[in-house]
Amino acid sequence: MAKKRSNFQNKVELYAVRALLGAIGALPLKTSMNFGKKVGVFFAKRFPKLQKTAKRNLEIAFPEISEAERERIALGTFESLGRHLGFVSHFKKFQLEDIRNLVEVVGKAENFDPADATGRGILFFTGHFGSWEVFNLLPPAFGYGMNILVRRIDNPLVEGFVDKMRTRFGSVTLDKTKSARKMFRVLENGELLGILADLNAQEREGVFVDFFGVPASTTTSIAKLALATNAIVLPAFAVWEEEKQKYVVYLEPPIEYQKTENINEDIKKLTQDLTKVVEKYVRKYPEQWLWIHKRWNTRPKGEKTLY
Repeated sequence: MAKKRSNFQNKVELYAVRALLGAIGALPLKTSMNFGKKVGVFFAKRFPKLQKTAKRNLEIAFPEISEAERERIALGTFESLGRHLGFVSHFKKFQLEDIRNLVEVVGKAENFDPADATGRGILFFTGHFGSWEVFNLLPPAFGYGMNILVRRIDNPLVEGFVDKMRTRFGSVTLDKTKSARKMFRVLENGELLGILADLNAQEREGVFVDFFGVPASTTTSIAKLALATNAIVLPAFAVWEEEKQKYVVYLEPPIEYQKTENINEDIKKLTQDLTKVVEKYVRKYPEQWLWIHKRWNTRPKGEKTLY
């Protein structure tokens, strides 16, 4: 059982989060993002255990690259998180027009618009990649409602603060532990639902699929929802493009799937197919993925830990 949090602790953490975001957000956006990168490097030095996890993950995923290259990518992860922090620090200031101007969207006409025209629910999936929080603001900027599946922060005061930023343009956040029926209704009603699909799942919540050639326990929620509601499964990734000096959201073609008499195999196949898309982006932009998370922590029965 989780340790009970004191109100004093909750308040201190809230003030710390507000102070950090306020200080970074007081700067012009570009300066905030550059300063955020420096904050990321500072945290990399302060939390060696996270660096150790990142390097171990990189050994698993890229055994062929040098240690120096792994260190470069690991540091890039912290810089990417810091840049993202700088961007998020301006969420309270952004207007809808700002989002349309600051974020480029690729694949809307080719992939999203035809999916939207079907009237079916659209299940966006992404990962902890680049600026994943932008998906709370992006659909409303183009006139669409958005539902986002989230894990509530343990500190209710910080959760309220963050949720207010996420929902300021009308997006709705759904608690992943309490919203199963709501998720089904959202998709059955032809709405948009966003889910993160790249973290380690507990064995009871996931299925083992290939990720960088290694079995990785991956959430089955996306596949189960899609197969039950006939939703369109649309990959979406927000990555930082250095040459353009902006985040670019890539909307990929929908992932095709079929229902058969073997529902377990259907779930596994769809989960594997969406994981391949995640891997594609991690390989292309390795510095922008969350290597500090123990992605291969859950192991098949009888297999020893990788960490």
